[in-house]
Amino acid sequence: MISFSRFKICSILLVCLAGLLFALPNVVSTQTLSAFPAWLRHTVSLGLDLRGGSLLQLQVDIRAVTKERLANILSETRKSLRKQQIQYSGLKLSNVDQQYCIEVTLLDPSKYDEAAALIKKVDKDLSFTKRGSSTIIATLSQQSLTMRNHEIIDQSIEVVRRRIDASGTKEPNIQRQGSDRIVVQLPGVGDPAEVRRLLGTTAKLSFHWLDETIEPIKEVKGSKVYLPAPPVGVSYLPEEREGVVSYLPVKNEVIIHGDALIDAQPTFDQHGRPVVSIRFNNIGRQQMDEASRNVKKQFAIVLDSKVISAPVFHEPIPNGNAQIGGRFTVPEANELALLLRAGALPAPLNIVEECVVGPSLGADSIEYGKRATVFAFGMIAAFMLLVYSYMGLFADFALVMNIVLLFAGLSLLGATLTLPGIAGIALTIGMAVDANVLIFERIREEFRAGMRVMSAIDHGYKRALTAILDSNLTTLIGAWILYYFGTGAVKGFAVTLALGVIISMFTALTLTQLFLVTWVRANKSKTLPL
Repeated sequence: MISFSRFKICSILLVCLAGLLFALPNVVSTQTLSAFPAWLRHTVSLGLDLRGGSLLQLQVDIRAVTKERLANILSETRKSLRKQQIQYSGLKLSNVDQQYCIEVTLLDPSKYDEAAALIKKVDKDLSFTKRGSSTIIATLSQQSLTMRNHEIIDQSIEVVRRRIDASGTKEPNIQRQGSDRIVVQLPGVGDPAEVRRLLGTTAKLSFHWLDETIEPIKEVKGSKVYLPAPPVGVSYLPEEREGVVSYLPVKNEVIIHGDALIDAQPTFDQHGRPVVSIRFNNIGRQQMDEASRNVKKQFAIVLDSKVISAPVFHEPIPNGNAQIGGRFTVPEANELALLLRAGALPAPLNIVEECVVGPSLGADSIEYGKRATVFAFGMIAAFMLLVYSYMGLFADFALVMNIVLLFAGLSLLGATLTLPGIAGIALTIGMAVDANVLIFERIREEFRAGMRVMSAIDHGYKRALTAILDSNLTTLIGAWILYYFGTGAVKGFAVTLALGVIISMFTALTLTQLFLVTWVRANKSKTLPL
């Protein structure tokens, strides 16, 4: 026989009250919402297609990362070959069949195996082919490239997310597309210029020694600068001071990597000039300590292949904390600190597509979505009321609570509602009464077979349970597949659908049953409320 203990009744009512409480922020004004406690300010965010905003499609320049990695390997290879006194006539970075590789031509062909073993020690992911009798072609294996490319995309997505959040843009939708692209949706952002500028900056920081045997080359206004070929291991990098560009001879070898940076904050130096205070991890502090012992030696702080400062160590820096000064303005210091805090992009990003969705289009979508949802609710509620009378009325009450709980769940999840999400809600409304229809028909059958009212209700729920679980389980499997393989709006639809199915099972199997049993007992009815 059906029985509802006080604990069970209280639990059902508490769930419903919690749903009303967490759904409430979605229907109050922004001013009222600001007066709510922080834990009650969760709302359903509107997606790009409903709220309007900007969309950027970014392409990750993976080839640039591969080239840089091989350039570092080449530098280490040069050191290893010289240390082992293996002579070569050529050591360069080549591009063969659209693939970067290291090409080494040995003077003594008998040293081939020894040289290959040395290069292999530099990077275990290298594979080798032999050209002629003395040339080694070293390339990165396809497996390592695939794995590294996947890591680069994931890291780029995370860095982009941190940069956008730090710049004050709320609720961005950032996702992978294809093998080398990232789609960034910015609801409510009508002018993506600032975000575009932040994303276009790699913010790759590194510290290098200057080659003090070579004079810098200054740019003369009105004339083109011709840079001579630098020595091996040196590059000319630009530094701008008061509108004058100088090209400094910077050694390619990195003495401190930007990866060791753990914090960057805008501040002022002893002269009141804006600077960026940086702090390193243990490895970075050790590297800074060792480098700063070279007192009076000039080094370069390089950001995105540009020298932002070329100071001299005046004294050792044992704690590893330092300041970057580059004649910044306060906004420039703030932006540099933001970029360094967010982390360096592992690869350059190229904007391949950019579009702005107007709020009027989103407003139309919201209006049509509201109409569709209200129409679906009205038709279903009327159908249940006409076919099942009071039992249908109980199902309609449960349907209202189903929508309330759905919005409460979406709010707590921080979900972004899109047009497919509205379609998921409309579909959920129809599916929410599906379980009630199965139960009510089973109750009718049991009552017509001669059972008493309470027994018919009890058997109706028990015998309909298997069919309800089977049908909802298959829907949940479909929603999981959509979420796992889908992207963006498809995932939003899957989340809305899955949450709606779970909530509809709760309302059908507990709430409607509580209404029905309470009504029968209160009225001491000997017939079904049809």
